[in-house]
Amino acid sequence: MMADEIYQETLIARAKSGRERNRLPEPDATVTLDNPLCGDRVTIDVSVDEGVVTAVGHEVRGCMLCEATAAMIAAYAVGGNVDSIHAHADAVRKMIKEGTPAPGSWPDTAALGPVHGTKSRHNCVLLPFDALTDAIAQATRTPASPPSTENASPF
Repeated sequence: MMADEIYQETLIARAKSGRERNRLPEPDATVTLDNPLCGDRVTIDVSVDEGVVTAVGHEVRGCMLCEATAAMIAAYAVGGNVDSIHAHADAVRKMIKEGTPAPGSWPDTAALGPVHGTKSRHNCVLLPFDALTDAIAQATRTPASPPSTENASPF
């Protein structure tokens, strides 16, 4: 897999746009997850009202893919209902793991597709989605999708 297939202009621009995002002052839930293999750390804050995400904040210390994904989440999850966000997260997981397109996806999601061919980068994309679904679950007290454990350290 060529690096330029993964590190597309779309994702670079999205990552840069996300660097200006901040944490929420009073979120309903906050989740921080780490990827011990590459050192990514993502924190996602959410506010949810009657099943709709009303605000997302984030902070990323990590690679461009993790930054771009967190920025997509902050840009597109607001206003979405919890079920549609869970469905989108599942579609992205399937796209990354199996290489299938994410139907009805948010803008820019297709740019993540080439990551499928580089297994070591899967968790860079999935970590922010895991944090998002975990935060939504905490905010709404509903079960989250199981977090990605592939390539995760048992320690």
